[in-house]
Amino acid sequence: MIKILQFGEGNFLRAFADAYFQALKNEGEEIEVNIVIPINFPVMIDKFNAQDNKYSVILRGAKDGRGVEDVYPIDVVKQVINPFVDADSYYALARDKELKIIVSNTTEAGICFSDKDSINDFDGITYPAKLTKFLYERFKAGLSGLHLMPCELIDNNADALSSCVEKYIDLWSLPEEFKSWNKTENFYCNTLVDRIVSGYPRDDETKKHLISLLGEDDGLMTVGEPFGLWVVEKKGEIDKYISEGVHNVEVVLTNDISYYKKRKVRVLNGSHTNLVPAGLWHGAVTVYDCINDASLSRHLLDTLDGEIVPFVSDDIASTKVFADSVLDRFGNPYLNHQLTSIALNSISKWKARLLPSFKDYYKTHGKIAPHMTVGFAYLMNLYKRLEKKDGKFYVQLPTREIEIIDDLPYLEYFANGGSVADFMRDVAVWSEDLTAYKGFLSAVESDLAAIDEGKSLL
Repeated sequence: MIKILQFGEGNFLRAFADAYFQALKNEGEEIEVNIVIPINFPVMIDKFNAQDNKYSVILRGAKDGRGVEDVYPIDVVKQVINPFVDADSYYALARDKELKIIVSNTTEAGICFSDKDSINDFDGITYPAKLTKFLYERFKAGLSGLHLMPCELIDNNADALSSCVEKYIDLWSLPEEFKSWNKTENFYCNTLVDRIVSGYPRDDETKKHLISLLGEDDGLMTVGEPFGLWVVEKKGEIDKYISEGVHNVEVVLTNDISYYKKRKVRVLNGSHTNLVPAGLWHGAVTVYDCINDASLSRHLLDTLDGEIVPFVSDDIASTKVFADSVLDRFGNPYLNHQLTSIALNSISKWKARLLPSFKDYYKTHGKIAPHMTVGFAYLMNLYKRLEKKDGKFYVQLPTREIEIIDDLPYLEYFANGGSVADFMRDVAVWSEDLTAYKGFLSAVESDLAAIDEGKSLL
């Protein structure tokens, strides 16, 4: 038996990790998932109890030009534990010889350290602090270590988690033997995860349709896209406990996940970020709307083909195959991926997702990337129009008003009339002066003037 401890009961893990472990179970593996809720919010436990820990994952996509809806019954979950009221069950897992893997998704902010955390507390401490207490219990039981596969969307997520655990060992003055055990017995495997999960249906029409598809109501049903990729750093004996290949989710074991990370950030996330401001300004609401608009779709394709794909790796053909799969995903009519959701924190996203490609293009061609420049101009167009109302920040689009959510200093800067030119020069924002790229500032200012005149840049 291979037992998994899963920190987190949310939609993503249920439609991603649990769907994968279910596929292994269906293929004959003796495997079970034990879920632990990471915060004291037990509503979901009641739902699991009511359904005997069973639910359905519905993967909705497009194939050969038609919609596909595949239902995957999930019964791999053995129990859902609330450690805030049932510490015994929580620590019993730590002493279980058959426990091999810990999976987590406690949001990007979940992997952090606080020197105010006490080993005698539980409710108010961080996830890494809770994990440290769990691992210490396993150490005291004289058992071997575990393979940890965090799914939080931060760079080198397992390295960050390991660092936090080490800090708690030092903070709490735990034995040196435990510190050594943690370093040598536990394998912290960095991961990259990729599947868009929309979760429980929000509108009544979709909910009614999916209940009809299932043949019963399911308070835990969760909806995602068919595409799923889980890249896992190969450490210890992880290949004994998880299987490569497509098992609902495609799993890749590798000694270096950097290529996969770079490919996802630049191709999927980067093209998203470059598309969204233009899409919002031209009346689109979802990514699907953009794909079905000729001008926006061409803007997306030109950016990918000419300015992103050639600079991911030397294997351009392989990256192009991934880019084509991304376009298929963007064209999924079921995802309802809101542009306003993708637009959250757009400044830091542009810096992380697009600036590296922009710089590679500039270095190669000696000039600015035209389509990323247009995307940046549309982004600046939104921000320079910001207005503050009741503590929130809004922009009036030609078709509707939307709220912009980003770091407060950026929002305040533009709402108070700050200039685009000075913002582009701000090294504190970009870690460099963007106006140093010859022609970039003048192109952006020219594009902004054209938008003010009611012209399209597409």
